[in-house]
Amino acid sequence: MGVLTAMTAVFAWGLTRCEVEGGSMLPTLQPGDRLLLRRRRRFGHLAPGTVVAFADPRPGLHQLMVKRVTQVEGTAVTVLGDNPAASTDSRTFGPVDRASIPWVVVRRYRRAETSLLDP
Repeated sequence: MGVLTAMTAVFAWGLTRCEVEGGSMLPTLQPGDRLLLRRRRRFGHLAPGTVVAFADPRPGLHQLMVKRVTQVEGTAVTVLGDNPAASTDSRTFGPVDRASIPWVVVRRYRRAETSLLDP
């Protein structure tokens, strides 16, 4: 019954999940954090500070990127990682088209598992 309810929510509200890989969003998001994403309306409002998910715009790369919107000008959206030293973002591939950003991060629902050996 719980699985059916969760699946109904995914279809009805356009929700999906993803896991963070890499350190581009440190310290906000850690590798292993699990995020809940909500499908964004195609022409929905995007504001600076919003954390979004979208397909890597570089040719031949098929991964989901999670970045923070820093600037919106017309249909061009500048996205940057919170950790510039470890982030591939608009500084590398330029602004992305607003229509190519289908997901908004709603919340982190599980923090990364920490090792017992970590301080």
